[in-house]
Amino acid sequence: MLRKRIIPTLLIEEQSLVKSINFKNRTYVGDPLNAIKIFNEKFVDELIILDIDCNKSNYEIQYDFLKNLFSECFVPVTYGGGIENIKQAEKIFKMGAEKISLNSIVLENINIVKEFSNNFGSQSVVISIDVKKNIFNNYLIYNNKSKKIIKDLNLKEFVIKLKNLGAGEILINSVDNDGMMKGMDLKLVNLTKDLVEIPIVHGGGVGSEKDIKDALSMGISGVTAGSYFIFYGPHKAVLITYPFEKFENL
Repeated sequence: MLRKRIIPTLLIEEQSLVKSINFKNRTYVGDPLNAIKIFNEKFVDELIILDIDCNKSNYEIQYDFLKNLFSECFVPVTYGGGIENIKQAEKIFKMGAEKISLNSIVLENINIVKEFSNNFGSQSVVISIDVKKNIFNNYLIYNNKSKKIIKDLNLKEFVIKLKNLGAGEILINSVDNDGMMKGMDLKLVNLTKDLVEIPIVHGGGVGSEKDIKDALSMGISGVTAGSYFIFYGPHKAVLITYPFEKFENL
């Protein structure tokens, strides 16, 4: 049985480490390079680095900046942000990323998943899906680039199609729980946990060790979190932590 994964996510904006609430209200929390160095010492399973500048117009991938980050990262790293073609992905892999994460480009052209999978192998291709509830509490896919809910795309059918096209892993982010630190959306976890045989990782809302255990106990492959590993105490002081000893037997 594969070990459950608990993965810190680093959000990058203008080459700074930031945290968001509900995918907005971003707060500067420090230098991402320093964060990576600390996580190296904390025995993290892996890291996810997402450059959210990619949602802005005329975005270009910051290769030199990423090269510096990856050179300090001694654990497997998944990178997402602005990857739209094979050439860009090749550069990212050559710099040291183990996986790439695709998001908005897949909403524009789902068949690109097959192209990336055929070139790099399914194990290297993560598809990130942002999910938001509507006023009827139905789970719908959210396009963070356009800031709109996609009403005509069924979440379950979409996940299954992604797997069939060659996705090696699915990362599901709860927009409503993002940065809240009040618990994960376990209904969303339950809705998606058995859809496909490939790994499914959930993120959004982790505020305690119990939140992580509750989600993992439902059978998903991993949990990712940002605020939980960066903020400490009731006043949310910036203190990067990763209590490895609490997680090693999960």
